[in-house]
Amino acid sequence: MDKNNAFCFRDLLLLIRPKQWVKNLFVFSPLVFSGFMFDWEFFLNSLLAFLFFCFAASSVYIVNDLGDIEKDRLHPKKKFRPIASGKVSVLQSLFLLAGCYLVTFSSFLFNYKVALVLVAYVIVNFFYTKILKNIPVVDIFIVALGFVFRVYAGALAIQVPVSNWMLITVLALSLYLAAVKREQELKNSGHVARISLKNYSSSLVKKYVETSATCAIVFYSMFVLESKPNLVLTIPLILFGIFRYWYIVENSDVGESPTDAVIQDKPILIIVLAWMGLVVYQLYFNI
Repeated sequence: MDKNNAFCFRDLLLLIRPKQWVKNLFVFSPLVFSGFMFDWEFFLNSLLAFLFFCFAASSVYIVNDLGDIEKDRLHPKKKFRPIASGKVSVLQSLFLLAGCYLVTFSSFLFNYKVALVLVAYVIVNFFYTKILKNIPVVDIFIVALGFVFRVYAGALAIQVPVSNWMLITVLALSLYLAAVKREQELKNSGHVARISLKNYSSSLVKKYVETSATCAIVFYSMFVLESKPNLVLTIPLILFGIFRYWYIVENSDVGESPTDAVIQDKPILIIVLAWMGLVVYQLYFNI
């Protein structure tokens, strides 16, 4: 592979944002909490749902970048994205988008219920890109809803009922992350980042952040105490994780990307891994 082809391949990878696929790990939540994580058939079904969601999410990223080319070129960070910078052409992007759609819709051969969730996710995000992202509050809830879709798809993939407490906890946590993202965008770029920010004030967004963080902690605690009391020791880890994330957002500019925040900050990464380890130990080995 020559140098030009190597750069083109790298830019195409950046377009589908594989680093953001870590968000799709929420698909595995029902598998872990159902107690079937070490069942090969259940794990394989969850893995397939995860992979399908990766392509669905990548299609959303491409559509978003295609719709925001001019706006991204005015953004201090987004102007380096493959399409906005001109490293990937619109035609190349459309071919890649078609490939992502092909894989996504092939999920009907796997599990039509999961496929319907994927289609709903793609459609909702299409309207988000075209209209909904410009409507204050609605934009935040649509972003958060994407994580609920992931958890619900994970439950359908292994055909287990998903806890209502889990869904509402995921919604509250994702609202917290989305609100923090808006707060950082408002702080760093103002309304240049997105039209809806014209209608937000810093004090209002901070209230959203505080409210959603509180709800996430309360709902997770209720979920644990009602459904998984042996996970009570994980509550302090959740508290620390939210507090630490808040701290690094206040002292850096990573709030616009929760993925970067988790990967780059060692304490919060350790806490996430410790939480995962404790959950697995308590549910599968400390019986």
